[in-house]
Amino acid sequence: MLWFVRELENGFCNRDIDLQAIAKNNPRLSICIATYNRGQFIGETLDSILGQMEPGVELIVVDGASPDNTPDVMAQYLSRHPEIRYYREQENSGVDCDYDKAVGYANGDYCWVFPDDDLLKPGAIKRVLDACRQRFVCVLVDAEVCSPDFSKQLLRKRLEYEKDQVYKPKDFRKLFVDTVNKLSFIGSVVMRRDVWLDRERQAYYGSFFVHVGVIFQTPLPGDTLVIAEPQISIRYGNSSWTSRSFEIWMFKWPQVIWSLKSVLDIDKKKIVSPEPWRDFKNLILLRAKGAYTFSEYEKFLKHKVSGKMEAPFFWFLSVVPGKFVNLIACLYVIIFVKAKAFTLADLRSSPFYFMGLGKSSRTDI
Repeated sequence: MLWFVRELENGFCNRDIDLQAIAKNNPRLSICIATYNRGQFIGETLDSILGQMEPGVELIVVDGASPDNTPDVMAQYLSRHPEIRYYREQENSGVDCDYDKAVGYANGDYCWVFPDDDLLKPGAIKRVLDACRQRFVCVLVDAEVCSPDFSKQLLRKRLEYEKDQVYKPKDFRKLFVDTVNKLSFIGSVVMRRDVWLDRERQAYYGSFFVHVGVIFQTPLPGDTLVIAEPQISIRYGNSSWTSRSFEIWMFKWPQVIWSLKSVLDIDKKKIVSPEPWRDFKNLILLRAKGAYTFSEYEKFLKHKVSGKMEAPFFWFLSVVPGKFVNLIACLYVIIFVKAKAFTLADLRSSPFYFMGLGKSSRTDI
């Protein structure tokens, strides 16, 4: 069989990968999935991929020591699809490191770093393969956003393009400003494997955005194609990092953006401020979504704010009734925001949803 399961040693991320030991062929495209605790969803993701596999494509799955039924689900798929290459770790080393491992295990000229719960749209592999044959260094793929069961489209597309666009290396600033906000979604990234491996990755382990660091740490050595037509359906509201969304969007994301030495500060400011948690509008919205509570205040903000007016506000917002804030936010979105379905989905899934329908496993709200 062409698949194998490996228990990866601790500290693997800091060692060179013996690529020759695993090289079996030279596919054009490797679809690289890092998964953790997604036994309930990964089968549907694999089905959307396997139904359109063709010569020149391989599928890699790195399992970060999932304690759920992921190994059992994968065993069923491996018995029917021996072309899948599945690697299971002994310990979880984080999503960034796992994606990096998947790229290291891959044999393809290009790697598509793909989520473990979203779906490929029909014809997506063929479209991306065609782009890879044109020898772009990087291919960025648009996606639609759907409800968790894919029954409703919340957003037709994430990237603001109606036709494909090519960015040359000299367009590095424009590529960053035009795309980086939407590239928080890792599934949009297809990159030449040798370029990925030639760049710094370990500095971005633990950031949740290793792909952003890889792409934008220095200008890319070739052209980048943006495919305007969505090739992915995102299962919105199902992110594995939901419980850490305050930390991620208020600290992790800006830290990655502001660590990019090749990007001008004036361009970074167009994306996110160094301290977005100081923006009261951001904080109010996070409170309405259930992401900002007294726990976040205690852990992240209590020792950062000291102003006589500022400090009481941060504390007050963390304890004010969340349903009231959610109601105000919902009314604001209904009246003033264009993309209502997409924005309201967040507010309606909040544990503070004013109609009492939101669900959450959190106990500190």
